[in-house]
Amino acid sequence: MKILLTGASGFVGSHILDSLRVRGVATAIILRPDSNRRLIESHLSHVTVRTGSLSDPESLGAAMQDVTHVIHCAGCTKALRVSEFYEVNQTGTRHVVEAVNRQGERIQRLVHISSLAAGGPASQAKPACEDDPPHPVSEYGRSKLAGEEEVRSACKPDYVILRPPAAYGPRDTGFLPLFKAVKKHVLPRFGGGRQQLSLVFAKDLAEAVVTCLTHPAAAGKTFYTASPEVVTALALADEIAHQMGMWTLPLPLPTAALWPLCRLQETVSRLTGKPNLLSRQKYAELRAPGWVCDPSRLRRELGFVCAVTLRNGITETLSWYQQQGWL
Repeated sequence: MKILLTGASGFVGSHILDSLRVRGVATAIILRPDSNRRLIESHLSHVTVRTGSLSDPESLGAAMQDVTHVIHCAGCTKALRVSEFYEVNQTGTRHVVEAVNRQGERIQRLVHISSLAAGGPASQAKPACEDDPPHPVSEYGRSKLAGEEEVRSACKPDYVILRPPAAYGPRDTGFLPLFKAVKKHVLPRFGGGRQQLSLVFAKDLAEAVVTCLTHPAAAGKTFYTASPEVVTALALADEIAHQMGMWTLPLPLPTAALWPLCRLQETVSRLTGKPNLLSRQKYAELRAPGWVCDPSRLRRELGFVCAVTLRNGITETLSWYQQQGWL
């Protein structure tokens, strides 16, 4: 077995690469010439590095020349233009599927990393299930759903689609601003902190991905990949403050205030040329009452549980941030 992993230099991709390397699985990764390799530097001498991108179908085909399985983790989570979401998450996925199909029968399975955003928001009272009709509320979510459809409609070998919620853990920059705010004794409360959340620790997500590479019961299935634990945004912030030992002052950010904040950040992003997660597209996700999914199919059919609790996950994440001087 030899794996081709896209998106290896990113936060989640780097943890998937960790899991593959621990198991001694032969692995090739495809990187753009300008990819930041900082998170995977220690692995580069042990894997096959191939140059290419999702926008270059020829390079994808060349990268798959001797592999038996593909993990497609690369994706776009923030963009200056809406079209960028579709260029990467839909068209890029189409290029991956087409390259897989050109390899004949040698490639046995494609594992595609999608997002809870493709399914749409849901509450703890009625969490999102794989059989629910999807209703994404952002262009990011719609682009991820479009990527899923590229896989379902055209992939000739076996495929598995995973829909994780927000992932956190060592190396993550998405939740880092919250840790930094707590360090400054500020406790942000978006929408009163009531938004209900499913989360997944990055190492759990990586283990789920690797499990799906060969598990016979996974073929052709979609799985929500999350911790069974449901938390609120406020409980998440409180846990961070507790573990950091910081007193904090609440900073209420009512839902009505999020729209101008998102528009302001979008303007800043355009001026600087640096995309940010906060944008008008993100507003629809921030104002949703919850992002909760039911991961029980993963447990029932594959025997896999994302077992790291929020408390333990925050402990490991905080320790890593401090060791690396990120806090």
